[in-house]
Amino acid sequence: MPYVNIKITREGASSEQKARLIQGVTKLLVDVLGKNPKTTVVVIDEVDTDNWGIGGDQVTKLRGIAGGVANEQ
Repeated sequence: MPYVNIKITREGASSEQKARLIQGVTKLLVDVLGKNPKTTVVVIDEVDTDNWGIGGDQVTKLRGIAGGVANEQ
């Protein structure tokens, strides 16, 4: 049973976009590894930009996001 954990910053990914990620990752595992889609688990964790760092800085700071959340461009 494959388990895939996707972590993204909490910046307004829509329910539709998340559904597409889940469907796409499931399809990839079916196509590449021959896995059963009925036993493939995909989890999306959304992380606040204050809790995500790159190069020693918070993403909030790097992107100049007020309040820690904004739409990714």
